[in-house]
Amino acid sequence: MEKSSSPGTIGRAKETFAWSTYALKRRIQGVAPGVLVAGVIALASQFIAEHYGAPAMLLALLLGVALNFLSEDARCSTGIAFGARQLLRLGVALLGLRISFEVVGALGIQVVGLVIGAVLATIGFGLASARVFGFRYRFGLLSAGSVAICGASAAMAIAAILPRDDRSEERLVFTVVGVTILSTVAMILYPVLGQALAFDDWTAGIYLGATIHDVAQVVGAGFSISEVTGETATLVKLIRVAMLAPIVVLAVLVIRTTGNREEDGGARPPLIPFFVAGFIALATLNSFVPLPVSVTDTAASASRWLLLLAIAAVGLKTVPKDLLKVGRASVALLVAETVFLAVLVGAGLILLGPQPLG
Repeated sequence: MEKSSSPGTIGRAKETFAWSTYALKRRIQGVAPGVLVAGVIALASQFIAEHYGAPAMLLALLLGVALNFLSEDARCSTGIAFGARQLLRLGVALLGLRISFEVVGALGIQVVGLVIGAVLATIGFGLASARVFGFRYRFGLLSAGSVAICGASAAMAIAAILPRDDRSEERLVFTVVGVTILSTVAMILYPVLGQALAFDDWTAGIYLGATIHDVAQVVGAGFSISEVTGETATLVKLIRVAMLAPIVVLAVLVIRTTGNREEDGGARPPLIPFFVAGFIALATLNSFVPLPVSVTDTAASASRWLLLLAIAAVGLKTVPKDLLKVGRASVALLVAETVFLAVLVGAGLILLGPQPLG
């Protein structure tokens, strides 16, 4: 009996495998053109950034916007949407391998407390101020989260869990452009400000890492002062990056509790989005398992490229004239959040008077 049924079972298994393979092949063929377009933009942006010093994220976004007509092409639209959502989330998840609990011990509880407090206070300030500037919670959380945590990467992660409406892409593009420009300005001004406040190299590193939005600009500003400043700024920045997962989970909980849904009738976001769960799992793995440097470096590089490709895809989906709708109030809110974070951290460091590492 069993022997006679075996060929049928094997046949069904082969048929299922063949169908799965065919479906996967069709899926890859469907997304490949759009992903390749976004990938070319990402490569071009990185090339220009390496040779001329411009922020790669901003370049990828602007080049994508310039080529937005490609998103209307049926051959590219599916892949562009795939890059803007799925590849974005994978890139955020891989950020977890840049985090470990050793960072907390290296900096000390006072510094970590100041950084975490500043992140939470800035997000609270953004949510409270959003109403004053005429916005709902979506833009308040998106803009404040990107300022408080890690710039464009945080903006894309937060946008992925917010209920969507017809202005979601517009808000995301503006926020990415805004925080990248402000981060570049901060990279130039904040080292001078730290010198004016008589910060030593270590304290200056804390200030730069706790206030500049994007990781690349933190590194640039820190190492422009000294090795100690650069290394300290990078460690402090990683504490802010580590806040991404708990902030996103908390935001999802609030959205689910208050019943906010996508305007098109979509379901509530999952309690813990898979990319946040991946971020947490990889950060935990990196904290307890001594991973080879080659693995963490490869993951960091993959994450950076995936995020660069994703922001290029977001740009491709954006119509330039839509950016003009954001208005001066959006700019004012983003600047206000940036100034709030800079003043709060500066005051905290003056009050704490932290001791150097050692």
